[in-house]
Amino acid sequence: MIAAVVTHIKPGTIDRMQIPPSDQRSRPVTSNQTHTHPRLPEVLRRHLENAERKPVARHNREAFSTLLRRLEATPGPLVIDSFCGTGQSTALLANRHPGHLVVGIDRSASRLAKHVGSESGNYLLLQAECEPLWRLLAEAGIGAHYHYLLYPNPWPKAGHLQRRIHGHPGFAWLLQLGGAVELRSNWQIYVEEFGLAMQLAGHPGRVAMVPDPGDTGEDLTLFERKYRYSGHMLWSFKVELGPRTA
Repeated sequence: MIAAVVTHIKPGTIDRMQIPPSDQRSRPVTSNQTHTHPRLPEVLRRHLENAERKPVARHNREAFSTLLRRLEATPGPLVIDSFCGTGQSTALLANRHPGHLVVGIDRSASRLAKHVGSESGNYLLLQAECEPLWRLLAEAGIGAHYHYLLYPNPWPKAGHLQRRIHGHPGFAWLLQLGGAVELRSNWQIYVEEFGLAMQLAGHPGRVAMVPDPGDTGEDLTLFERKYRYSGHMLWSFKVELGPRTA
């Protein structure tokens, strides 16, 4: 049985991650795709015109119920950290957004079990699939003030377009949540595709390189730290969607 919720497992502080040794550094993304996918406009149009109606799995509904109970107990604006991995980014974002409830979502129990808690009490980690939770939030009329999508699986093969966020049916639910959206990746094409999908959906934004954090050491995720010290160029796309849409 899949656990719906993972909370602070190892109370303490978030330590600065050590520079990985050379034999553990990450290789750049390789793909048989050299430009934005030519089928993206077609796939996106189909998903925007036909909302996904696949039944939501029980464990995703249980995770959503936990989130609703937390929002009822401590009402406040919502920050979503989708594909949060170990939840390091969620804890850092909780410090960055005081007065908000920051919810980190990841499907992997093993990644979430590696979470090192912080003293911030304004975040929650949920084990669930992101896209169904976006749908449940949108259907409940709950929007986001901020939505972070940090280093999701790039699915670099051209044939995997519909597994990427912007090629997935759930992209339509993401748009409905509104808020300030930021996606980061170490694959430039992925970021450009996401930006193109936003533009085609009527929300033009900006692609830029992710700045070096300098002496603060605040890479938002363990992947970001590993990619940076592996010599990768890191890219982001930012857009203001505004209030959630119906």
